[in-house]
Amino acid sequence: MVSISQWLKRKLPYGLYGRAAMILILPVVVLQLVVSVVFLQRHFEGATRQMTMSMTYEISYLASLADNAADPSDAAAEVRAVAIPLGFEMALPVAAEEGTKRSFLDLSGRAMATVLREHIATLTLVDLSDPRRVRLVLSTQQGPMQLEFSRSRVAVSNPHQLLVLMLATGALMTFVAYAFLRNQLRPITRLAVAAEAFGKGRTVPYQPRGATEVRAAGAAFLAMRARIERHIEQRTLMLSGISHDLRTPLTRLRLGLSMLPEGPEVAAMERDVVEMGKLVDSFLEFARADAADTPAVACDAAAFLTEVVADARRAGQQVELRDVDCDGLATFRPESVRRALENLLANAARHARRAEVSARLSANRLSIVVEDDGPGIAEADHAEALRPFTRLDAARNQNSGQGVGLGLAIAADVARAHGGELRLGESARLGGLRVELLLAR
Repeated sequence: MVSISQWLKRKLPYGLYGRAAMILILPVVVLQLVVSVVFLQRHFEGATRQMTMSMTYEISYLASLADNAADPSDAAAEVRAVAIPLGFEMALPVAAEEGTKRSFLDLSGRAMATVLREHIATLTLVDLSDPRRVRLVLSTQQGPMQLEFSRSRVAVSNPHQLLVLMLATGALMTFVAYAFLRNQLRPITRLAVAAEAFGKGRTVPYQPRGATEVRAAGAAFLAMRARIERHIEQRTLMLSGISHDLRTPLTRLRLGLSMLPEGPEVAAMERDVVEMGKLVDSFLEFARADAADTPAVACDAAAFLTEVVADARRAGQQVELRDVDCDGLATFRPESVRRALENLLANAARHARRAEVSARLSANRLSIVVEDDGPGIAEADHAEALRPFTRLDAARNQNSGQGVGLGLAIAADVARAHGGELRLGESARLGGLRVELLLAR
């Protein structure tokens, strides 16, 4: 069963603008309702009762004149002589009528009828069906007498003016307050956009504005972004320098080995030198995986994947492109994503016979799936497989090739740099490993 708090959470707005508007408008609406109810029930209804009470004295006096007259004609003449100057229309005798006639929404009429019946015992009919007139029928000694007078004499005229003025003033002040609040919330929205873009690997211009606290948060974000970018740049430069410095002694080792007589020991040393070169190149590639070396651009995802798969097939890999649902453009770094896909396809080629690539572009993200028919990776080893320099030789075929354990780690770093993630699973079609590369659109 859904609790009240959970129901309210689903009904309340999720955005900052919506919640701020609710905080601003809800008290104004509640205040308007409270003031309206108090005004209608106390002031308006009280004034109606007071005016009706004054009218009962005149009606009772006219009824007493009719009761004290000798006959109906004398009663009609005496009552008419007094009623006309007081603003009454009278008729005597008339047909007897009983009850109360008024509309359901006539709040003042309810109070009016109650007061009239409480203070005029001979009153038989109260007719308020006409919103401008009041018609009464009283029982007298000379027969039923009808009195009719303007309703403005017993009800407050134009009672809606205060309500209209109050509603108009409340709406105007709400609009002014919302415009001011919107101006204060705009810097927070811009900060959220800049932070979200940076989480997706993009850098958008941002300048702190707004209140002091918002400016402080914006300045802290800029400082954090600068530190992260500087750290990535320094790491890339440092590892590039290390790679360059290591290539020189490796080259000298190759030259020295080439001058030695051929033999099994020399061949083993040459293989070690080649492996060291691969390690240096792989380490540098891993360091550059999440570096913002190229800006993110809007690309045709289907054409991009077609090109990557075509290059892999030319390299001799058994790769097929199928189920590509990418109608539109996606924003990402083409070189980084290409590097990640090439690593995933290289892993599939090393440990499986064939692989398939599929993709789907939604409103929020781009999903690229690489599946193979290899031995796969156990679910318990998924987290370990994403760590750098980790080789799960027990799960993947060790004899089908060599690597340094950076393929999945590079792809995972590329996904995180684009505001996404890398997911491992089991392929339902091919029975091997299923790797899903998620990129924020």
